Amino acid sequence: MESTAQKTLGDDSHLRVVPPTVEELDTVTVRFCGDSGDGMQLTGTEFTKSTAILGNDLATFPDYPAEIRAPAGTLPGVSGFQIQFSSHDIYTPGDAPDVLVAMNPAALKTNLPDLLPGGILVVNTGAFNETNLQKAGYAKNPIDDEQLQAKYRLFKVDITKLTELSLEGSGLGSKEIARSKNMFALGMMCWMYGRPMDNIIDGLRQKFTKKPEIAEANVQVLKAGFNYGETTEAFSHKYEVKPARLAPGKYRNVTGNQAAALGFVTAAARSGVRLFLGSYPITPASDILHELSSYKNYGVMTFQAEDEIAGIASAIGASFGGSLALTTSSGPGVALKTEAMGLALMLELPLVICNVQRGGPSTGLPTKTEQADLLQAVYGRNGESPIPVLASSTPGDCFEAAYEAFRIAVKYMTPVLYLTDGYLANGSEPWLIPDPAKLPPITVKYRTDPEGFHAYQRDPKTLARPWVIPGTPGMEHRVGGLEKDSLTGNVSYDPQNHEKMIRTRAEKVARVADEIPPTQIFGEPSGDVLVLGWGGTYGALHQAVESLQKRGKKVSQVHLRWLNPLPKDLGEVIRRFQTVLVPELNLGQLSKILRSTYLVDCVTLNKIQGKPFKVAEIVAKVNELLERPRA
Repeated sequence: MESTAQKTLGDDSHLRVVPPTVEELDTVTVRFCGDSGDGMQLTGTEFTKSTAILGNDLATFPDYPAEIRAPAGTLPGVSGFQIQFSSHDIYTPGDAPDVLVAMNPAALKTNLPDLLPGGILVVNTGAFNETNLQKAGYAKNPIDDEQLQAKYRLFKVDITKLTELSLEGSGLGSKEIARSKNMFALGMMCWMYGRPMDNIIDGLRQKFTKKPEIAEANVQVLKAGFNYGETTEAFSHKYEVKPARLAPGKYRNVTGNQAAALGFVTAAARSGVRLFLGSYPITPASDILHELSSYKNYGVMTFQAEDEIAGIASAIGASFGGSLALTTSSGPGVALKTEAMGLALMLELPLVICNVQRGGPSTGLPTKTEQADLLQAVYGRNGESPIPVLASSTPGDCFEAAYEAFRIAVKYMTPVLYLTDGYLANGSEPWLIPDPAKLPPITVKYRTDPEGFHAYQRDPKTLARPWVIPGTPGMEHRVGGLEKDSLTGNVSYDPQNHEKMIRTRAEKVARVADEIPPTQIFGEPSGDVLVLGWGGTYGALHQAVESLQKRGKKVSQVHLRWLNPLPKDLGEVIRRFQTVLVPELNLGQLSKILRSTYLVDCVTLNKIQGKPFKVAEIVAKVNELLERPRA
C-alpha cells in the first residue's frame, strides 16, 4: 500500500536507501518562524510537550507581533517560537538557534541573522514566490544564493505543495489545507529529533473536538511530515538528546502565567479563604484571568471588569469582605490602578497586584518583554505610599512568588505588588510540583471580639491592623481614602497624627525584610565582579556566570526576589566585590535604587529592544570589566 510520504513525494526517486546517521547531542535550540497565521505558536507548543514527555530539560520563548493581523507575508507579521532542550540543566531558551524553520521569505529575513553558522535551515520553498519575496524586500530569491548555501545546511522543502498533496481528496477548502502546513514542519522536526507524536495527535483531536475533519487533516499532515523525514534522502541525519537528570519528583510543563495562577489558587486553598480576581484583559497578563476562570471548582471567583479601575476596585471590595483579593494587569493598566492602590494602602487591606511587564511607554510593545516598571512599582503613587514589591525569576518560580505575595499581604495587612514579565509569562519550563504541606502556612485571622476593638490597633511585631469582616457584631468601623486616626480609624487632619501614620506604614513595609532570608550568592562570597539582577533576566545571568566560573573567573551572582524592602544584608554583600554589574531590560532602574540606598557606583548593562538578554552579552560585559585597569 502506498504510504502518505510516497504519495506526497510523487515518485520514489528521493526515497531513502541508506539509513540516516544518528548523532547524539547535549543541547539543541530550534526556532519555528512564519506568518502570524501560520500557527507557529501551536507548532512550538506541541513540540515542547513532546520534548517534556521525553524528560529533557527545556526552556521556551514565544515571540509574536502585537498587531491583531499584520498583512500576510510582511516583516511585521512574523511570529516565532524558540525552544532549547537538553540532557542537562539549562536556564534560557538559547542565544541563537541551531535549527531555523522558515515558512516564508519574511520569516527568513527577520530570523536568519540569528542562526548559527553551519546551522540547519529548513525553508518552505512553496512560499518563496515573487509576491512574498517583494513583501519581504528581497530583490531575488535568497535561497538560491551560493553564500547562504555555503554558510548553512540548507534544506529546501515545498511544504505548501506537500501539504496540499497529503490532503488531496479530503474535501477541505484551500484555506483549511493551507493552515495545516505547520503540522508538516512539526512532523519533520519530530522525526529529526526523535520526538513522540502520540500526545500531539491526542492534543489535536482534543483541540478540534467540534471540528473533527480539521483535527484529522492536521494529524494526516503531521504524519506526512514525519514520513517525509523517514523516507527521503534529503535528511541524512537524525539527532538524539537524552533525558536530563532532574531532581526526582513529579513534573509538569508550565508557562509563567500558568504557574502564577497555580500559586494564587494554592494560596487560597492553604489559607482556607476564597480567591477573588478582579481584572481587565491586557497583554500579556490576560492568560492569568483565563487560567483562573477554570478553577471554579476550587472556589475561585473571577470578574472581568469593564476597565482597569473597576478591576482593582472590585478586588479591594472583595478584600474588605474577607476574601483573598487579586488584580492582574500590565504596565499601562497598573498606571490606571495607582489611585486605587493608594486606597488599598490607606485601608491597610491585603491585596495582590500582579504586573506582567511589557515594553513601553504608553501601549508600547504589548507582546515584547521589558523590566520597565520597577520604579513605577516602588514609587509610582501619590503621597508617601510604600508597598512591598517582589519579582519572580523563572516561569516555574512564578508559582512561589505568587504564593509569597499573598502570604505577605495577609500577614502584614498590606497591598503587595508582584512583578513578572512577558518573557516569563509566555515562556515555559519543566516545573517540579511542590508538596503543599511543605509550603509556608498562610494564616488568616478575622477579628471577631469587639472587646477593646479599634480599627487601627496593631500587631506589635508586624504592625498589621485587624481584619474585620463587615457585619461582625460590635465591630463597625470606617473605611475610605482620607487619613485615619492612628487608633480609631476615624478621619483625622491632625499634623502629628498624619506623620505618625506615614511613618508607621513605612515601618510596616520595612519589617517585611524580616521575612527575607539571607542573600544567596552563587559563587564565592567575595571577588572581582558581582552580577546583580532581578526578574526574568535570571537565566541568562546565571548561565553566563556559571560559564565564567568554569574558566576560573572570580565572578558571582545575586538575584533579588524582594525589591522593596531590599534584603537586610545586601549592602554588606555588595561591598565585598570590586565591581557590581547590574544588567536590566530598562535604562537602569534597579541601579538607581542601589546607588541611592547603598551609595555604590554600580556598572549598568541596559537593553531596551523588547528582547531578553543573550548569555553572550553578559559574558562579554563581565570580561570587559575584568580586563579594565584597577584604580
